[in-house]
Amino acid sequence: MARVKGGPKGHLRHKKILKMTQGYFGTRHRLFRRANEAMLKSLWYAFRDRRTRKRDLRKLWITRINAAARLNGTTYSRLVNGMKVAGIALNRKVLADLAVRDPQAFAAVVAKAKAA
Repeated sequence: MARVKGGPKGHLRHKKILKMTQGYFGTRHRLFRRANEAMLKSLWYAFRDRRTRKRDLRKLWITRINAAARLNGTTYSRLVNGMKVAGIALNRKVLADLAVRDPQAFAAVVAKAKAA
């Protein structure tokens, strides 16, 4: 059976990968095989870390809420439970933003949660 080299299609495929790896260090942007390995790895990291970012942000929000709650004389878990009982439906992202940008509003939420 005759050998098939790929021709113009193969050249275009290689060019596409090399274009994706522009700016990578050393042979990772020059040689197709190394560039392809680097590109596959980078796409896998991007896929994985899109999920990790959500985890990290939630962790950050909880830390900020806890710090602000302790300044207002309660803890994170008591605050969340009090908010649930009082029927205050604020998610962690909004609550953390309140804690950082508007401490008076956050204090009001804490007071309502404590009263409940």
